[in-house]
Amino acid sequence: MTRQKKGPVVFAVCGSFCTLRRGLEAAQELVEQGWELLPVMSFAARQDSRFGTGDHWRQSLQEVTGHPVLDSLQGVEPLGPRQLAQGLVVAPCTGTTLAKLAAGISDTPVTMAAKSLLRVGKPVVLAVSTNDGLGASGENIARLYQRKHYYFVPYGQDDAAAKPQSLKADFALLPAALEAALQGRQLQPVLLGQRGGMSFQPEQNVVY
Repeated sequence: MTRQKKGPVVFAVCGSFCTLRRGLEAAQELVEQGWELLPVMSFAARQDSRFGTGDHWRQSLQEVTGHPVLDSLQGVEPLGPRQLAQGLVVAPCTGTTLAKLAAGISDTPVTMAAKSLLRVGKPVVLAVSTNDGLGASGENIARLYQRKHYYFVPYGQDDAAAKPQSLKADFALLPAALEAALQGRQLQPVLLGQRGGMSFQPEQNVVY
């Protein structure tokens, strides 16, 4: 069966180390659906952690996407002006990146990629993964809801008992959230329920 080509999208990862594997799985799913992904890594995502070395994640991202990772400000700046992609996915998107985006700070490859694509009206899709989503990062999430061209992968509390302020996107909904964003729509509902652990029901999601 011939895979339908859907075009290029920038796929960026930030330093939520425990979520990087899930981010790569989502990237693989997008590739299998026919998207061409241009990979970007934040400065933080390139660091070593107990979840793997920066080189490991870099190589894995390149293998999934088939493109060299862009990890400099100079490398990502042309993405928008040269119309190289239809939009940007940030998965995972950390609290630090949320804060920078909300403040208009573009001093990392991911936030510069967002600035580059926003300047030409392309959508930016955020898959949040932050331990203070209902704390300090909550204010920045709310601010981004009021900005043009920002969209969210639906999210919820991933461990309400142990981490009551933590929010994480349901990465299974990322492809649908991207498709909706490219149509100028936010996938709904944005806030997902929880039963015990993280238990989302993608089939209930619709686009408004």
